[in-house]
Amino acid sequence: MSFFLLAFLLGAAHLSQAQVQLRGVVRDKETKEVLPFASVAVPGTTNGTTTNMEGEFFLVVKELPATLLFSELNHVRDTVRVSSNAILDIMLAPATVVLPEVKVASFPFQLVDRAFRNLQRNYRRSYYGKAFYRQITRIDNEPTELQEVVWNVKSNPARIDGTTLAQGRYAGRPAAINLSNFSVYTRKFGLFDAQQDSTTSLALLSPNVEKNYLLELKGIVGEDSTGGVAEISFETRPEVKYRAQGTIWIDIETNQVVRYRMVQPNFTGSTNNPRQKFENAKLTIEMSFHPGGKGSVAPLELMKMDLTTDLTEPGKKPLALTVSSFTFFYDQSTTPARLPYARASLTDRDLDAIRAKPYNPEFWANNPVVKRTPAEDEVIAAFEKRGAFGTMVKKPAAKPTNKLQ
Repeated sequence: MSFFLLAFLLGAAHLSQAQVQLRGVVRDKETKEVLPFASVAVPGTTNGTTTNMEGEFFLVVKELPATLLFSELNHVRDTVRVSSNAILDIMLAPATVVLPEVKVASFPFQLVDRAFRNLQRNYRRSYYGKAFYRQITRIDNEPTELQEVVWNVKSNPARIDGTTLAQGRYAGRPAAINLSNFSVYTRKFGLFDAQQDSTTSLALLSPNVEKNYLLELKGIVGEDSTGGVAEISFETRPEVKYRAQGTIWIDIETNQVVRYRMVQPNFTGSTNNPRQKFENAKLTIEMSFHPGGKGSVAPLELMKMDLTTDLTEPGKKPLALTVSSFTFFYDQSTTPARLPYARASLTDRDLDAIRAKPYNPEFWANNPVVKRTPAEDEVIAAFEKRGAFGTMVKKPAAKPTNKLQ
């Protein structure tokens, strides 16, 4: 599935004539393949964006000429001086991946522990901004739900700390199950939580990493082994009942977590239909943090939650259920905003919150982030032809919607 994560921080809706929109594609210099989620930034400013799944980007700058910094975790950074608004074709060379022999087996454990201590020290550092959340539910490959929300969000270097709904919209079709509250997994998940008991934590970033995990240093992305970003694979030890595996990328110099990806079969969701069960579940969680952050921590840039499972019910054929969501953070700063941020709760009901906000078509039509992150035509068509997009589809009373608990 292709998610388009394009320009943010475009400024006011009425841009002055002095501003210029730049666009282009970022590719691997050797393979010529496009690079999703590459960072494009104006050095020394907060103006930047991320390429989409097709490697495309849009970015507004004040004037030309302008200097752009292109970076991607596994490639060498490149600075480009742009003097016209012609379409850019940027080629990034693959970064050197070093696996030093001098690094002993305990080195990845040391890096993870340093990253944990770093998050622990900086946990109270807060960022305030907005986040665009999109979720698409499919049953047997057919779109059944599309939910889009813009949150005012408060976050820290480890997680979302609280949200308040700015705008939301939902479209759905009658289906065996409704997962309109799936966003709670994004809003509750974090690399570290100061409110949890660290002595019993099963998180990778905890004092218990050696007890609970097997780690392997896959390599160091950088020009030499004294710096760069360490790529570490992890897997829970066989004797640990909780199962998880994935990869974490840690900046060796700052101890900052740059990216995190985890896959787990421990999805514990349930529906209000006791006959329905989730089988063969796999939940994939990804987090990405802004590169080049000042100091040893940086704000969240992207979160993805993908669930694949079989929905079973006695006497019925199993249904292949997939739920894909992403959250894109933008307009972030350290300036406090006086808003009623609330931490996620399992009792949250997204549709109730969306219904409580009057639907504003102009907000969605003119929002630069939404406009440049279009959903697939197949998904839009599945709802627009029924006149359902931007509305709350009510199910017949005789067949109440099953909601994720």
